[in-house]
Amino acid sequence: MDQRRRELLRIMELEFAAIDLNLFLDTHPDDQRALADFNAVAQELQRAKTAYESRYGPVLNYGQSTSQGTWRWVEDPWPWEITFNR
Repeated sequence: MDQRRRELLRIMELEFAAIDLNLFLDTHPDDQRALADFNAVAQELQRAKTAYESRYGPVLNYGQSTSQGTWRWVEDPWPWEITFNR
């Protein structure tokens, strides 16, 4: 698997973990360990997205990601078009 796919897969893994922790915190809002884990995952996710976007272009649209120089959102492939073969 090439570097771009590895980085996008890592973003997807971190997003899954963030959503899972978010759902857990909805029912356990005072769990300090879960909150610390969520914050750590959220920070790592932001770093991963920033790194990916600096190399390959936006991951998200609609005001979530900026575009420097040219409008990179239309460049191929779009994040959901990348296939993962293991």
